[in-house]
Amino acid sequence: MLIGVIADDFTGASDIANTLAKGVAPEGGLATAQFPGVPTSPAPEHVEAGVISLKSRTAPIDEAVAESLAALEWLLEQGCQQIIFKYCSTFDSTSEGNIGPVGQALALAMNARGVVVCPAFPTVGRTVYQGHLFVFDKLLSESGMQNHPLTPMTDPDIRRVLSQQTEWGVGHVAQATVDAGSEDVAKALAADASAGNMFTVVDATSDGDLLTIGAALQDASLITGGSGIALGLPRNFIRKRLARGGETTLEAQAGPDAILAGSCSGATRGQVDLHESKHPCYAIDVPQVMSGDITAETLVAFISENKGKQPLVYSSGTPEAVKEIQNTYGREKVAATLDALFADTARQLIQSGYRKIVVAGGETSGAVAQAVAEELGNPAMQIGPEIDPGVPVLKVGETDAVLLALKSGNFGAPDFFSKALSIMGTK
Repeated sequence: MLIGVIADDFTGASDIANTLAKGVAPEGGLATAQFPGVPTSPAPEHVEAGVISLKSRTAPIDEAVAESLAALEWLLEQGCQQIIFKYCSTFDSTSEGNIGPVGQALALAMNARGVVVCPAFPTVGRTVYQGHLFVFDKLLSESGMQNHPLTPMTDPDIRRVLSQQTEWGVGHVAQATVDAGSEDVAKALAADASAGNMFTVVDATSDGDLLTIGAALQDASLITGGSGIALGLPRNFIRKRLARGGETTLEAQAGPDAILAGSCSGATRGQVDLHESKHPCYAIDVPQVMSGDITAETLVAFISENKGKQPLVYSSGTPEAVKEIQNTYGREKVAATLDALFADTARQLIQSGYRKIVVAGGETSGAVAQAVAEELGNPAMQIGPEIDPGVPVLKVGETDAVLLALKSGNFGAPDFFSKALSIMGTK
């Protein structure tokens, strides 16, 4: 294994795994596998990039740090030459953590300084300029992320947010330096490290910038960022003839399918609305879930009744509706109850012969992926073709495999659900 990734949620893990597996032309990417949690046995020998999916984005800080350090230890045992701490391209965090504390713990463990911080992913509109994070033409704090139910982002200045989470210095490499080329970026990072800065926020407004930064990081032991930061990294190893390169493929899967949506983002709500105009959908009444009147059996019954029709069950709602429910029952209790509901639903679907499941929402995807992996004996997840930017097909297991598509809330085209199932195989 050459590159090891510690991802703070499941959709983010799939996102960066997709980037590493795809790479850039003409070299292509790395043989990539995604692991649900820290593995307890060695990785398959053919894996060149391993991505560990944690559920640490909203976990207590001590727990997030401990899990990340455990993941680091396993990845280094596999021989990884480069470690990436992957977080969301909207830098989902709070003023207390978890990105700063986890990044700091990893940097201290690896004796790394001047560690790149770059959540940019221009393909889906996330750019960093003058140290500020933009979502398309809006500052992060005006993009809708300020209403996120778990990690509201009200400050677009990544340097300032990170400075609140760590006692170490935070530097900055501006766009002009990136424009000057990879050698200038490498020199700026080295200067920041010599100045004692643990982290350095690097501007990036295009894929070309990410390739420039990637070339500057060919000898970096630790990198942090969104999935975009990995865009140019496979090329470094392929050009050194340490990796094979090429494209990823997967065989389509027959059998029934289902769609589970737990995201409340505007993009997911639009995808649900479009799908609902053509396919059977079931809107989950959260108060009835909290009272026990709606269970996994309820959802599985609806999906089974509409087998072959791309059935969708969803708990997506407007920010106002979500806030009202959270105020009534408690934010953590609602999130935990819905995660358990979707996980139990996925288990029952697998037991009933379903082999294609599309999931929307980071926390929902984590719960579902964990349940599916446990049901199949926790195998490594093979990375398949890309559905939309940042979202690949995942293959879980070998014989009688399950195909998953784990979509972050804001990702995907309006017709993502039907497109995903079409790529995954026949009904």
